[in-house]
Order: sequence, then C-alpha cells, then structure tokens
Amino acid sequence: MNTKQTLAALSALAQESRLAMFRLLVQTGPDGLAASKIGERLDIAPSSLSFHLKELTHAGLIASRQDGRFVIYSADIAKMNGLIGFLTENCCGGVSCKP
Repeated sequence: MNTKQTLAALSALAQESRLAMFRLLVQTGPDGLAASKIGERLDIAPSSLSFHLKELTHAGLIASRQDGRFVIYSADIAKMNGLIGFLTENCCGGVSCKP
C-alpha cells in the first residue's frame, strides 16, 4: 500500500458510521452482508448507507458482489492488512517494541 492509498483508506474510516460498517464487515468475514442487513444492524438509513458504502468501496476497503437481487458487501482483508502494514512499517526503528 502506498501513501495515496493509505490516505484514502484513513479518510474513509475517519467517520463514525463508516468505521462501524467496516468493523462489522471485518467481524462478518468473507461471507459478507447484504446492504439491508448492514443498515438494520447499525440503524443507518438506506440513503446514508449507500453513500457510506460507496466511500468505503472507493477507498478499496470493501468489495461488493451480486447475489440474486442482493448486493453483498465484505471487507477486503488484504487491503486492511496492507493498511496496518503501512502504518507499522519500520516500527520502533527495528528495535523490539515492548508495551
């Protein structure tokens, strides 16, 4: 992951509803959830839900697939790991970090 991608991901996650959506999709795993289920679980109106899903998709943090008449969203775990890797790259200057 490069700096531009990292900034897009962090910007997308820097909003309460989007962060909650992303965390829910991470917890759900690769099976994902239909948009309607995401809205129900997080109590987000359909119009707001669409906007937030679009922002997370454009940042590359989630992916969607068609399943019949439903759109299923799932977290892109590889992108999430790439973001974490970018943020922790060269942590502590190569010295073991102890909490």
